[in-house]
Amino acid sequence: MKKTAIILGATGLTGNHILHQLIEDKNYETIKLFSRSKIDGLPKKVTQFIGDILDLAKFKADFTADEVYCCIGTTAKKTPDKSLYKKIDYGIPVTAAKLSKENNIATFLVVSAMGANTKSTVFYNKTKGEMERDVLKQNIKNTFILRPSLIGGERKESRLLEKIGLLVIKVIQPLFIGKLKEYKIIDAKDIAQAMINVANTKNNAEVIITSNDIKKLSKK
Repeated sequence: MKKTAIILGATGLTGNHILHQLIEDKNYETIKLFSRSKIDGLPKKVTQFIGDILDLAKFKADFTADEVYCCIGTTAKKTPDKSLYKKIDYGIPVTAAKLSKENNIATFLVVSAMGANTKSTVFYNKTKGEMERDVLKQNIKNTFILRPSLIGGERKESRLLEKIGLLVIKVIQPLFIGKLKEYKIIDAKDIAQAMINVANTKNNAEVIITSNDIKKLSKK
């Protein structure tokens, strides 16, 4: 039976990879995007719901699918206001999980981050940890939380310092052995493919998927 998928964050790096991979996947009949801005040039199988996704609950009637791919995230540079930051990185995924539960969506996948921890003194890590905790509270049958390390790939916006940081890590990451392997850069395309693979097999034993396992699960 043909499936319907929801993508949150389709204008971002990982979400955009998911979008284009699902467009090519014949198992998916309908792809629903919920975002603030429209993406031009998409095929008919993609339906776009444009509006304020900070108020995602207002889309409840249309928030129906077989799977939800949540790739929402911002940065401290783009969103220095911590209150707004939390509304995005915590509020949107948790609301999406609640809507998924209410609308009987059985599979929910969300991108978190390495270091997510409710007890962390780092605001970013604590926010991600709280998001994970409250997504899991919804008890959606197939819930998967991916914790990638630094995400690589070509971004539309220019992030000079991030590019320099990624370049430095690429140079030294052959030295990452043992537990340090978790800190290797992982390509957004691999994260996207891992999410799709997990959604279609549901045989991953772990709810929390670390960066090393994301790489392994990205293999077709």
